[in-house]
Amino acid sequence: MSYTKDKVGEKLWAFREGVLPDNGEGREISRELGVTEAFGRLMSLRGYKTPESAAAFLRVEDGVMHDPFLLSDMDKAVEIAEQAIADGTGIMIYGDYDVDGVTSVSILQLYLQSRGARVDHYIPDRLGEGYGMSCAAIEKMAEDGVGMIITVDTGITADEEISAAKAAGMKVIVTDHHECRATVPPADAVVNPRRPDCPYPFKSLAGVGVVFKFICAAEMRRSADKQAALARVCHEYADLVALGTVADVMPLVDENRLIVKYGLARMQKGDRMAISALIAASMRRPDGKVARAPRISSGFIGFTLAPRINAAGRITKASLAAELFLTDSRIRADELAAELCETNRFRQSEENKIATAAYQRIENEHDFERDPVIVIDDDGWHHGVIGIVASRITEKYGLPSILVSYEGRNSAEPALGTDMGKGSGRSVKGLNLVDALVHCGDLLEKYGGHELAAGLSIRRGNVDAFRKKINEYARSVLTDGMPVQCTLDYDMELKGEEITLAFADDLRLLEPCGIGNPVPCFIMRDVPVCDVIPVSAGKHSKLVVSCGGREVTAMFFSRSPASVPVFGGEKADLLFTVDINEYNGVRSVQLVCKDVRPAEADAMRRKEERERFEALRTGSAEYALASEVPDRGDISAVYTLLRRESRMGNGEMSIRAILALLSDGGNDSIGYIKLRFSILILRELDLLAVEEQGGDLLDFRVPPAPAKTDLERSGILRRLRAMRKREQI
Repeated sequence: MSYTKDKVGEKLWAFREGVLPDNGEGREISRELGVTEAFGRLMSLRGYKTPESAAAFLRVEDGVMHDPFLLSDMDKAVEIAEQAIADGTGIMIYGDYDVDGVTSVSILQLYLQSRGARVDHYIPDRLGEGYGMSCAAIEKMAEDGVGMIITVDTGITADEEISAAKAAGMKVIVTDHHECRATVPPADAVVNPRRPDCPYPFKSLAGVGVVFKFICAAEMRRSADKQAALARVCHEYADLVALGTVADVMPLVDENRLIVKYGLARMQKGDRMAISALIAASMRRPDGKVARAPRISSGFIGFTLAPRINAAGRITKASLAAELFLTDSRIRADELAAELCETNRFRQSEENKIATAAYQRIENEHDFERDPVIVIDDDGWHHGVIGIVASRITEKYGLPSILVSYEGRNSAEPALGTDMGKGSGRSVKGLNLVDALVHCGDLLEKYGGHELAAGLSIRRGNVDAFRKKINEYARSVLTDGMPVQCTLDYDMELKGEEITLAFADDLRLLEPCGIGNPVPCFIMRDVPVCDVIPVSAGKHSKLVVSCGGREVTAMFFSRSPASVPVFGGEKADLLFTVDINEYNGVRSVQLVCKDVRPAEADAMRRKEERERFEALRTGSAEYALASEVPDRGDISAVYTLLRRESRMGNGEMSIRAILALLSDGGNDSIGYIKLRFSILILRELDLLAVEEQGGDLLDFRVPPAPAKTDLERSGILRRLRAMRKREQI
């Protein structure tokens, strides 16, 4: 398989796995539920084949809150915690530094405080301590008189640390949701739905979900009315549980979907001061202007709130985010929210800096034709950010990537092979990253993670050998030695007339969306593109497309107009989600593009035009059509446009970009072949210096024009006219 740089980043569009054919059930769902036919078809494709099953899903009637006491050791955990509260024992909550960990710490501390417990929390420093429990921290807790530790979102593999806590006379309750070893740690109680011996029917709770079930169990034990107790806990904490569950990318099915749906509704009402302060700070732009507060959705959590909370753990200390959720002062909440937003801006700046440097290194150093895994290392890259950059690299190039940083090394000293680097990797379907790291385990100090994301520690002197070994492994397990293309899943194909506000409103009935209930994605083919407009100084693009005779906005985020592969006046194939834009009280349907391609028919037409041009240029064509031979006006229009672009400092353009500008200027009669010959004629007459860069990309320069130019001196033009005469004969 030939895998060159011009192929990286190409994405494969594929039907979402598990999509079922619609055999007319969608129309019945539409009729019975009063939704659009397109939405009824979507429900049918997703497996809801009757109006009753579709309605039950949309009303979340298929979700139930499972009995928390089905979790192994839950009864023990509640009993131990109740005794500690009664005895006034000092309780330390030991958490993790991500959003799941911070929300877990926060709801448990809020709950225990409401019960009168002596409680505090400890979140390790990401850079200084790393993930998980440490014996040093436990020793300090013992010195401070802590009598019980409750872990949240961590602890399930901390055998040594828990043994140390037990030896120091502390009680230990573990609440976690990560994968377990064959045996559980020696704690007094271990609550984890993934325990091999745990009968709990839903295994995909987030860490904060497990804490939520612990609080539910404690309240149900204290109350005669179990349902009322459950309702109280949901009302008080579901918003924070939703925040942690969505941020940790847990499947939004079963009781997760029920909790998150209720939690989002609580967040929308603005009941929690900390969340409303963070939303308000998030809407404040660097220029001081304040954007309109959005509708709260799982997407808003994932793209706006979660990065700001995570930034604290990545860049400074996660305890800042925990303090935000624990404070009862609005002034302090606003200060902390603003600090989290500022930390996130710093994180974004560092991320962009590292990404820019990494892209340049990859372009210059990586062997795209041979190595399927990108491995680069550098001094000074921020450990808390390299994982995000690895995600961007994998998305950009469609290849697994691993970034290693030796941040913290004394730059005044020479680099040593023993320097310890921390690495973060991302993968694509087809290469299990953990399996690859296991294969290279002899070169690593530490590693762990999941199929598509993992972390590692490695000494500088082993990086070159690691790069070689992981690529050898990847070539051995991947088809033809290269990974599959990045795949973008879609649910179904839509027609332009189906893109309506009513359909967009129907789609909101599916929320909350996430893993297990993904945001619906669609494709639409042969879509007329009216215009491509830069947004935010060219950081993003707005495509104006025609849908059923109506103009609809299609946003393409993080793509400049120059990188969008279509121009105004052309047709495109779009892969997109559907949203609603609300501005000044006006609601309109809006598309959010995930990928854009030239329409297949247009691409075929351009291929035929290129072949026809070559035939005319080489003389293998029998005759030229009138529409293929430029006249003086055509050549003058092309010259004027290129001279203007050259004076503006633009000396590199594609043929299609030039055609789009000519069309905007009213020169619709100049097609591909006319343009190509006009450029050849201008070069022949020394009115244009131009080089072809491949792929219809031109480098050009317009020299000072002579006083007068006689087009009749062009041999190319005379030959074309002669070929046209043969056509007329």
